[in-house]
Amino acid sequence: MIRGKFSFRRSAGFFLGLAFCWLMMAGCTTAPYTGRKQVLMVSQERELALGYQAFREIRGKSRPAQDPALQARVRQVGERIAKAADRSDFQWEFVVFEDDKNANAFCLPGGKVGIYTGLFKYIKSDEDLATVISHEAAHALARHAGERLSQGRLAQMGGTALGVGLAALGVSSTASRVAVQGYGLGTQLGVLLPYNRLQEAEADRIGLILMAKAGYDPEAAISFWERFAAGKKDKAQLPQFLSTHPSDATRIQNMRTYLPEARRYYAAQNPTPYPPASSWTGHQNRPQNRPPP
Repeated sequence: MIRGKFSFRRSAGFFLGLAFCWLMMAGCTTAPYTGRKQVLMVSQERELALGYQAFREIRGKSRPAQDPALQARVRQVGERIAKAADRSDFQWEFVVFEDDKNANAFCLPGGKVGIYTGLFKYIKSDEDLATVISHEAAHALARHAGERLSQGRLAQMGGTALGVGLAALGVSSTASRVAVQGYGLGTQLGVLLPYNRLQEAEADRIGLILMAKAGYDPEAAISFWERFAAGKKDKAQLPQFLSTHPSDATRIQNMRTYLPEARRYYAAQNPTPYPPASSWTGHQNRPQNRPPP
C-alpha cells in the first residue's frame, strides 16, 4: 500500500512537471509596444477562428443600427485605426449594434469590432470614437483573448494538480473539496482579476499609440474617459480588487503617464486637422451625414 502510494505520487509529479515544461517552452511571446512577456497556449489561427465564429453569433443575435451615416463614420475611423495597427492578416470589420442601454464596445480576435449605440451618448467627436476603437483593437493586437483562455487552462491544471496531490496524501474528500474551492477563489482574486486589470491598462496604453499613429490626438482620450467615468457616478461600483477593470481614477491617472509616449507617435504623423467636435449633433450625439474630412 505504501509502495503503491509512493509510485502514484511520483508518476503524478512526473506528468505534471512534463506538462509545465511543455507549457513554458511552447507558449512564451511578448505583447506589442509594451514588451510584456505572455504565456499563450492557444495558436494564433485558433484564436482568429474563435473570434470570427463569435462575431457571426453576435451578428445573428444583435440588430445593426439603422443609421447609414453612423455606420459609415465608424467604418471610416475604424479603418484608420486598422491601418495603424498594421495587421493585414486580420479581417477587420466595424459594426454599430442597436442597444441604447448598452454603453459598451468590443474587438474580437481578428479585428471584429462592435459598438453599441448606448455608448454614443459619451462620444462627441472622431477623436472620442478613435479612443474607443483603438482601445478595443489593442486587446486583439495584444492577443488578450488568447491569454485569458490560456490563464483559464492554467488555473484548471493547477486545480487538478492540487486535487491529485491531496488525494495522494490521503486527505479526505471534504477537506480536498474545501481546499480546491479556496484555490479557485484565490486564483480568481490573486491571479485572474489582476491579470484582467493589467490587460485593460495595457490596452489603454497601446490604444493611445494606435490612435496617435492614425492621426488622432491622444490627449482627447483623457477627456473621453473622464466623461465616461462621470456618467457612471450614480451606479454602484465594485471595489477595484473585485473588478476586471482598474478604477476610473486609476485608469485616467495611468493614461496620463502613457501620454508622452503616445504624443511622440502623434507628432510623427503630422495629421490633417479634423472638423470640430460640435459637428457631432443629433439623436444621442450621433454624427450627421457629412462628407469625410
